[in-house]
Amino acid sequence: MQPTVFDSPKPAFTDDEVAGLAHELFGIDGAMRALESERDQNAQVGEHVVKIAHAAEDRTALELQHAALAHLAATDPLLPLPRVAPPGIVEHRGHFVRAVSFLPGVPYATVPHTPALRRELGRYMGRLSRTLQGFGHRAAHKPGFLWNLDEATGVLPWVADIANDDDRAVVGAAFRRHRVRVLPVLPHLRGAVVHHDANDFNVLVLTDDEGTSISGIIDFGDMLYARQVNELAITLAYALLDTNDLVAAGRDVISGYVSEFPLTDDELRVVYDLAATRLAMSIAISSHRSREFPDNDYLLLSQAPALRLLRRMMGMRPEFLHFAAREAAGLTPVPQHDRIVGWLQSPDCVPADVLPFDLRRAGRVVISLADGAPVTSLNGPSESWEWMQAQMDAAHAQVIVGRYDEDRSCYAGEQFHTDAPEPRSVHTGIDLFIADETPVHAMLPGTVETVVDNDMPYDYGPTVVLRHVTGDGTPFWVLYGHLARRTLTHVRPGQEVVAGEVVGFIGDHTVNGGWAPHVHLQIMTDLMADPEYGFDGNFEGAGEPSRMAIWKSIVPDANLLVRLAPETFADHSADEPAVLEARRRADLGPSLSTSYRQHLSIVRGEGVWLYDQTGRGYLDCVNNVAHVGHAHPHVVTAIARQAALLNTNTRYLHRTILDYAERLAATFPDSLSVVYFTNSGSEANELALRIARTVTGHHDIVAVDWGYHGNTNDLVEISAYKFNRKGGAGKPPHTHIADLPDPYRGAHGNDGVAYAQSVAGACAAARDHSGSGPAAFIAESISGCGGQVVFAEGYLAAAFGHARAAGALCIADEVQVGFGRVGNAMWAFEEHGVVPDIVTLGKPIGNGHPLGAVVTTPALAAAFANGMEWFNTFGGNPVSCAAGMAVLDVIEREGLLARAADTGAHLLRRIGELAQRHAAIGDVRGRGLYLGIDLVVDRVTKEPATALAAEVANRLREQGVLISTDGPYDNVIKIKPPIVFTREHADILCTELDSALSRFTPAR
Repeated sequence: MQPTVFDSPKPAFTDDEVAGLAHELFGIDGAMRALESERDQNAQVGEHVVKIAHAAEDRTALELQHAALAHLAATDPLLPLPRVAPPGIVEHRGHFVRAVSFLPGVPYATVPHTPALRRELGRYMGRLSRTLQGFGHRAAHKPGFLWNLDEATGVLPWVADIANDDDRAVVGAAFRRHRVRVLPVLPHLRGAVVHHDANDFNVLVLTDDEGTSISGIIDFGDMLYARQVNELAITLAYALLDTNDLVAAGRDVISGYVSEFPLTDDELRVVYDLAATRLAMSIAISSHRSREFPDNDYLLLSQAPALRLLRRMMGMRPEFLHFAAREAAGLTPVPQHDRIVGWLQSPDCVPADVLPFDLRRAGRVVISLADGAPVTSLNGPSESWEWMQAQMDAAHAQVIVGRYDEDRSCYAGEQFHTDAPEPRSVHTGIDLFIADETPVHAMLPGTVETVVDNDMPYDYGPTVVLRHVTGDGTPFWVLYGHLARRTLTHVRPGQEVVAGEVVGFIGDHTVNGGWAPHVHLQIMTDLMADPEYGFDGNFEGAGEPSRMAIWKSIVPDANLLVRLAPETFADHSADEPAVLEARRRADLGPSLSTSYRQHLSIVRGEGVWLYDQTGRGYLDCVNNVAHVGHAHPHVVTAIARQAALLNTNTRYLHRTILDYAERLAATFPDSLSVVYFTNSGSEANELALRIARTVTGHHDIVAVDWGYHGNTNDLVEISAYKFNRKGGAGKPPHTHIADLPDPYRGAHGNDGVAYAQSVAGACAAARDHSGSGPAAFIAESISGCGGQVVFAEGYLAAAFGHARAAGALCIADEVQVGFGRVGNAMWAFEEHGVVPDIVTLGKPIGNGHPLGAVVTTPALAAAFANGMEWFNTFGGNPVSCAAGMAVLDVIEREGLLARAADTGAHLLRRIGELAQRHAAIGDVRGRGLYLGIDLVVDRVTKEPATALAAEVANRLREQGVLISTDGPYDNVIKIKPPIVFTREHADILCTELDSALSRFTPAR
């Protein structure tokens, strides 16, 4: 059998003989010193290295090295590498002799390893890999080559030669991991000719005035065709020896390497496994060879640090190292992370509440568990829980929230299967502190993965992990930790659960690991399971600060499912009600009122929700200004786009105002085709009065009792809701009030014609007062401040008839009820079968942007143009018109008239059912999403329940639902939400209304 490189002894030429060969064969002279080598004899002679191969060396292997060096020199001349001295390979006394240029520097192993140097090492090896692309040689194919990482299992029998039992076990574990993780993908990995031995003595480093840098690599003796990723794996195996933090050090090397030569996903998956395999091979080979050659100290040179590094690598989850490699390469650490998070953020993901109440609307207190926070100075979980309860009581909160991504160094206990120079102290879940035995619900449908009691101090205690899948079948997991012991028998592994199903109960400190009662919620994009390590139902609940870029990909924010508003975790101390109330008293007039006993500080709106400074959400059932929902993205975009182009007054021609006027007018009966734009509904009603008075020449106005038309002087004077209440001066002589046609409380029931007689009487009074009759009859199409009163049947047609007979114009005030709120029509007057002379618009028209409008006939517009200019500087400015146009877009595209009709009908049914249980509900009325609930002390007498209405409104506010009261007696619950309101929202309102009424009145 032909001798191998290990069977043949190293050449043993004397110094004089080496010097003679250098001079004779290569013309090289100079000082000489011997260089260390495993199997060749190397010596520096002057500026060259003379290399004498052992007797078993194959000439083609040397030709491979020379060809590779020639390719590298031609492809990247600036890459620092040895250059072959002519004439190349020379045979002498059974040995092959050659010379290459000497590379200055010292071995990488002998210098301090800074992050910058590690990155440069990676860049150098990546550049070497890139430069070797396209190079091939027949001698690069070395079947049976001992150090070929592709054939690592060939040295498995030599594991038995490792003397120490523990050392042998860790090397055996590395080979088992190689079998499970590497061998299945090995055939699919890229192949190339690689150096294959970038150990820390082959890489040279040079220090000069500019710092420390890689000066080159030597010893191409192990060069062969193998898996491309082996180059980086071997580099890592030696670069990480005795580093403080192998992940940080690995990041340096990998990031440098991929900056020159990117890796594939599969290569990044196994690069750390291959590095561990290289270490295991080195230990096995050196142990075997040291028995054969006990006098060769070189064989064991790197074994001790290799064993130390291998133990650390095998103590880490292999998938964590995979994710660390991806992060170092500039990729999302967990490949499936983006798919999972994208699905969690999509409309397809509809999580149930984890606790038995709606967390969106629950009062909350966010606490810190960081070192130095108040709770950390308390004596044990019992005292901590008492402190937390006091915080909740003070804030009227239901839950305490502990933050994701908070460094809790004071709680960092033993490290769990990790190898960091720092404790795992950054919290990777969300904590919800609440009383023990509170049920915990599955947030999504799924399967119970594990049910385990992690019964150790500061561990999870009883823990449930559920497995879920995204829409495309990608699995992910959710952990519920710190539960009660009865959880362990409540669910079982493999059990299918539905969203909202109880999967556990909050545990107290005696069973939950020694914490105040809470549930720790954590999403995992990968369990990082390993056949060698296994997965036992536990999982890291914290990460090392320096590794959080990786941990956040493995364990994304659980708020993706819990869905607490972002304000929950922001600093809104400047928005605290007490702070704002003090400023409000000083800065704003005292006439500006505030809703509810406990005033609200609202910092954000979205759809039908308003959020206060704590992140608590309130279902907005009363804001008819945000007509298509708070901050509707289409409206916001339209405003921003136009504001970025132009916003100026209406002295200039601009197409936007015309486009909008035409589109708005098209929603009205044909006769109403001329539009005037204002900045508010009050301005619109002011203009309507001016048109009526100018056209008719009359001044007096007929208005409906308890009407409200605006806050200007003229409008207050025609609004009984203002002039007949506290601070009002009473009805002025030019205003004439018709009866409110209230089918529930009025004298004529549902006989609208009878109520309309009061309009005729008011017109007569106007004629008696002025001698010329009224200029206008003005009425809301549904009376809002009158108590959400839908007028008695036939009223508006009869009233218009009497008004017009008296020479008055008819004004329909649609400021509150227009734009499809009634559901069956765009404008509430349409349900009455009438066509007004003038219609006024405001509030919802711009979804909160200051905009109003008057719509009238061409004839009235012509009569109004009497020579006195009508001008409104910014009424109908381009930005406001863009907002108005966007509102119409949303109403049409989202089918909001139909939704208002459907949700309104659903609400009326639900409230009607409540009326069967609550005698305090005297009447339920309205159209679409403009509804009223008349509360009474007694249904027979219809005595208004004013105090009850106030209590109900404030109780609903406490439960996260916003309504208001109105009507002559403030006893009517007013419901007029954004018309994006759905049945789901209606059900929340009705549930809380039922609860509030039950709290204050006996149910039947």
